[in-house]
Amino acid sequence: MASCSKDADSLFNDTADLVFTNGNIYTVNTDTPWVQSVGIKDGRIVALGSDAETAKWVGPQTKTVNLHGKLAMPSFGDAHVHPIFGGLSFAQCSLHNGRSVDAYIAIIKKCLAETPGDDLLFGRGWGPGYFPPDGVPHKNILDALAPDRPVVIQSTGGHSYWVNSKALALANITKDTPDPAKGRIDRDPVTGEAVGGLQETAKDIIQPFIPAPTDVEMQNAILYTVKLFNSLGITNWYDAGIDDIKPDGESATLDAYTEVKAQGKLTTHVSIALKWDNDKSLDQIPTLYAVAKRAGAAGFSANGIKLYTDGVIVQRTAAVLEPYVDTKDDLGELSIPVQELNDIVTKLDHDGFQVYVHSIGDRAVHETLNAFERARSVNGSNDNRHFIAHLNLVAPADQPRFSTLNVAANFQPLWASDDPYMRLTAERLGPERMQYIYPANSILQAGGRLVYGADWSVASADPLLGIEVALTRKPTDRPEAKALLAHEGVTLAQAIKAYTLDVAFITHREDETGSLEIGKSADLIVIDQNLFIIPVNDISDSKVILTLFKGQTVYGSLSGL
Repeated sequence: MASCSKDADSLFNDTADLVFTNGNIYTVNTDTPWVQSVGIKDGRIVALGSDAETAKWVGPQTKTVNLHGKLAMPSFGDAHVHPIFGGLSFAQCSLHNGRSVDAYIAIIKKCLAETPGDDLLFGRGWGPGYFPPDGVPHKNILDALAPDRPVVIQSTGGHSYWVNSKALALANITKDTPDPAKGRIDRDPVTGEAVGGLQETAKDIIQPFIPAPTDVEMQNAILYTVKLFNSLGITNWYDAGIDDIKPDGESATLDAYTEVKAQGKLTTHVSIALKWDNDKSLDQIPTLYAVAKRAGAAGFSANGIKLYTDGVIVQRTAAVLEPYVDTKDDLGELSIPVQELNDIVTKLDHDGFQVYVHSIGDRAVHETLNAFERARSVNGSNDNRHFIAHLNLVAPADQPRFSTLNVAANFQPLWASDDPYMRLTAERLGPERMQYIYPANSILQAGGRLVYGADWSVASADPLLGIEVALTRKPTDRPEAKALLAHEGVTLAQAIKAYTLDVAFITHREDETGSLEIGKSADLIVIDQNLFIIPVNDISDSKVILTLFKGQTVYGSLSGL
């Protein structure tokens, strides 16, 4: 095994800054999957091989670190994350750690006590699965806690608001208020009164009353996410859609990223998707392109445009091919009409942009694949690397099309197990369609590409939790549970690749990061257990103990190994 290549010798003709020895180092490079040692200089990998092969890179100033057999590997990526939304969520009234309605009540009480006054209390993080049968919480719970103060709390996924009577009054939402297009005010079936749930675009009615975050708050949200993600071994993320783009092309989100980067604190590769506004036409394209150009000038990749084609299954806002089983004819609704979707995708594809699509129901997935197929027939093949996120329900006939159309499948592996939300999903879809829930392995075996992302803060950002569930299809805290379609589990090597090299691929960085290879950025992690030899149910108990980004320690310490 060669410890360096000819290119490496010409680029790095001196001793290394840092050499790890005596390790079990998994490279995610199929040609040389395992090595014992890695050498790093000027933030890049200059040597890979056995301890003897990398020894020539050790000089008087080289720091040598004995891994004592520990597992090292490329740092993780995350192809679907909401860094500012997530960071703000944990800085506000956060319900994310609640696991019952009673827990939510205790958290909200504490938030109210800590922020006295009559200003609107805004929070995030309730899970629809804790509010059967329809995933809609009632205003009465909040009214009992805050009868005289408006309270608005966003769901984990961001598709719903839970509001109290005071907030409904503030926004002048009554039984006579019509549902907005592509949105719903949840109502009492007898009286027609609003019960406290606002779905999709109905959230916009109350949005003007929710204070916007300040510039500093947004910067702090990014910094929070950087620190958290580095501690979990993540150094490459794809922001799943900035939505504050103004007609003049200004974006407070992009400004916040730029400022954090200027401070030298953005210790991760960042790609940014620009959110498509479904209420606007193709006329918004010049503005989006201008923002992408400005982001590129600031050192970010912003070549992706994020489309939303539907909502979520439990609230019946996801677009499905057959009616929800607890209704006669409810198919949900496409957020973008079919012809318009075709035109958007074809135009963006023609212009060289990556199309990044939220599609949850099987009809949304089907029509999105149709749009990609049409774009390909018009524009021909290219390297835009389009992908679809979530894919909760994918019809069998559509599963092979990911490979055929060269469209990547962006799954959130932690979602693919039995939990309260999944049980409500089963009530909406029925047993037959539950056979096509998160068909990760089926798409993979048909030749498709898997790209993992947590959708944080909807779910934990920890890739080690996601890897275990990707393999077992069981909750990490209930290994005795029945697997959710066990045949859709993937192998450990496949899951790691979907969290590393395939994220690098989808962010057009596979030549820079995602695997340990000569000349690539020294983005790597050390884990306290060897994932390849421990029982699969112990993967979620493993911890990242060191994270390097461009050769610099951003979490843990070299002396701690």
